[in-house]
Amino acid sequence: MQAKKKSTPPPTGLPLQIFNLAKQLGGVALEDSGPITSQIQKLVLDHMSEWMASRTPTDVDTRRELESVFSLLHYPLVGNPATFQQLWKGQIIIGAGYTLGWTDYDRQNVVAIYSCSVGKCHLVTITNFVPRTDLHYVNLPQIAWDDMRFFIYGVRPGKSQLRLSAILYSFDGRNLKPLWQGLDLYDGEMNVENDKVTIKYLKEDEYVHAVERGGKPPRHLATYQLTAAGMKLLDDHEIPF
Repeated sequence: MQAKKKSTPPPTGLPLQIFNLAKQLGGVALEDSGPITSQIQKLVLDHMSEWMASRTPTDVDTRRELESVFSLLHYPLVGNPATFQQLWKGQIIIGAGYTLGWTDYDRQNVVAIYSCSVGKCHLVTITNFVPRTDLHYVNLPQIAWDDMRFFIYGVRPGKSQLRLSAILYSFDGRNLKPLWQGLDLYDGEMNVENDKVTIKYLKEDEYVHAVERGGKPPRHLATYQLTAAGMKLLDDHEIPF
């Protein structure tokens, strides 16, 4: 008589805790989600801080560890990690971020900044990026400043065109400080090259009126200079659609 196969035991541990909390977000508006998302944030960052305490991982290692934390989530629940790494003043700075989503539009973002040296990392500060977006980074070279600078940016769906939000952050080793921000730029597209930043975007009212007339609206191109104080607008003019 053939022995019965043993059933696989249900998963336990942190991924299951995250899943059980995340599934409670079904039907919860983003504005009311704080009691649940804050619990998830604490569980995730407590785990990451413990995991990183005795190692200096790469940004890829960090992303994979975050992926394992969210491994039980499945659509519409998502936990999408986004990480970066930058050498600054003899330290390795790691950004360990994630987007937690429970619908195509309800998303919460968390970015934790860790400082690493001599095989150890510790949590320095946390920020919650613009809600309802996904999460990306652009690290900036050291040019006219002593602090570490980077962009966090993301796009949000919900209208005929995606909307771009971007924040330029300064990190002084202890605190994050926003130096510039552009929020909900309609069909926005950002490019960073050396000390220049360009952003292409549409004005929503112009776009709507043009579509109603069966035409195409002008696109706008804003050019910024990165400076010690943050960003300075050099030019903003119309370009063909």
